[in-house]
Amino acid sequence: MGCSASLPDKSSGKLSGLNTESGGGATDPKNLKVKLVLLGDSGVGKSCIVLRFVRGQFDPTSKVTVGASFLSQTIALQDSTTVKFEIWDTAGQERYAALAPLYYRGAAVAVVVYDITSPESFNKAQYWVKELQKHGSPNIVLALVGNKADLQENREVSIEDAKGYAEKNGMFFIETSAKTADNINQLFEEIAKRLPRTPTS
Repeated sequence: MGCSASLPDKSSGKLSGLNTESGGGATDPKNLKVKLVLLGDSGVGKSCIVLRFVRGQFDPTSKVTVGASFLSQTIALQDSTTVKFEIWDTAGQERYAALAPLYYRGAAVAVVVYDITSPESFNKAQYWVKELQKHGSPNIVLALVGNKADLQENREVSIEDAKGYAEKNGMFFIETSAKTADNINQLFEEIAKRLPRTPTS
């Protein structure tokens, strides 16, 4: 279930505002604009993470994301760099999987989310990592996120397994809880620190 939803543009049958070309980085190394895509199984909390980061909200009754939704948020780092994240939150259901390349093409960052209580969602996360390695940008920043860290008593994916997988695949790993806001801001700050700073001209 998602924490926010967008609907297809009725007139064209396509999602409005989808620009697959934009994205790498901006030319000013102190003011970065990056396209970030979230991938993962349905119900892992991708929309909840985004909503908590952008609006500081958590809605346990939210609707499933249809296709994808778009939000943006700017953060400032200690070195006075500002990073504007243009966030594409993709639907996790199988029937939308074919749309995912539209969103991660040209993305500077991909956040792959799984639910720490669901081994199936961790397997799906690994599928998305392979897809990104094959079809994503060569210098894409990858983050593996174990969400629902507040459900420790139901944990079925160990930190060691996830961390080991992330290290093997050159990814940054963190566990978050959209419900308690634990590590949500840290996730995006860490991603921002890992972005290439050289201006692209």
